[in-house]
Amino acid sequence: MEEIIKLDTVGLYNKLYGVETLHPLVSVVDASEIKQDLPANVTLNYGLYALYLKQTKCGDLRYGRQLYDYQEGTVTSFAPGQVVEVRRDTNVRPQWQGLVFHPDLIRGTSLGQDIKQYSFFSYASNEALHLSDEEKSIYRDCLEKIKMELARPVDKHSRRLIVRNIELLLDYCMRFYERQFVTRSKVNKDILVRFEEQLDAYFQGGRPQSEGLPTVKYFADRMNLSPNYFGDLVKKETGRTAQEYIQGKLIEVAKQEILGSSRSVSEIAYRLGFQYPQHFTRIFKKSVGCTPTGYRDLQV
Repeated sequence: MEEIIKLDTVGLYNKLYGVETLHPLVSVVDASEIKQDLPANVTLNYGLYALYLKQTKCGDLRYGRQLYDYQEGTVTSFAPGQVVEVRRDTNVRPQWQGLVFHPDLIRGTSLGQDIKQYSFFSYASNEALHLSDEEKSIYRDCLEKIKMELARPVDKHSRRLIVRNIELLLDYCMRFYERQFVTRSKVNKDILVRFEEQLDAYFQGGRPQSEGLPTVKYFADRMNLSPNYFGDLVKKETGRTAQEYIQGKLIEVAKQEILGSSRSVSEIAYRLGFQYPQHFTRIFKKSVGCTPTGYRDLQV
């Protein structure tokens, strides 16, 4: 049976790689310094936050049912509660620089309050950060500052400085993440085209009656992306959230049904996936400015 390792302490993480623990809540590790490596096939259950700059692709990572999209020179990120399958190529020498830290390190700090804004932690997690050479240097420089602080004797400034440097690293990664939407624009536009096609197919194929109202997760799964990353991509490309985009399509289809058929409002609501006609009427009025019945009357 495949081994499942629960990484819930920094000490356990360091022990797995045979490196010294300098701080109980945070560690900076370089693959060139590790004394041992993980088994070739292993499942990791993270209780820590983790970032890795991968210099070589030395196998496959799988989150849930999706392969993690990473190559050479990318940053992979994981958060507490995520489970990752590792399939390591034992013929490739690993090259990576990583940071792990326990949630307790940032509790009661500004980073602890803002950690959820770093949405690359919540990809779910099949899209890595693709870094330029300059960005890789910035990443390594931030790690080096944290590492230097860990090597110093602990004093009253230690925790604050370590957390601030982690926050600086995450802010840079957020910049890289947002830049990625620009540099991968062609890929993103292809995804939007597929999204539109999937939306049309959802309504034309009668799925609302069997599966209910369409969700962001439904379409993200079909794009092989997490809901968070997919939502950020749609927002960056269209200026609307994925939910707003879906609702826009819903209203468009509703208008066609109202004007192109003699069905009652209740029938249309059920055909669109609403459990209650009142819910449909409320959403339609908020979007269009009048009820479905009023909209039909206006066109007569």
